[in-house]
Amino acid sequence: MQGFSNLMWLLSLALIAFSGFALLDAAIRREDAYRAADKKTKPFWLIILGLAFVVNLIFNILSFLPIIGLIATIVYMVDVRPALRQITGGGGGRRGSSSDGPYGPYNGGR
Repeated sequence: MQGFSNLMWLLSLALIAFSGFALLDAAIRREDAYRAADKKTKPFWLIILGLAFVVNLIFNILSFLPIIGLIATIVYMVDVRPALRQITGGGGGRRGSSSDGPYGPYNGGR
């Protein structure tokens, strides 16, 4: 029984880390990228992911609320995040050089 308890604790910890990462990622993305990607607004995702994070902190993994939070986190990670990364060109709000091509910087044929 102790092994099952340890497994559930590790699973709960992984779920907290996963939802925390998604919340942090949503917080660093630009507001206009959400609209450009035709996704819900940034405050919407911050509220949903914040609730998922808090629910994962409070409730046991065997409850249905963390499962709902996990579903919302997965939707963000597999649908919204890739669309935002495509709009912003990768990380947070960073932009590449104006000479960057699809395979890296263009050096003028040198």
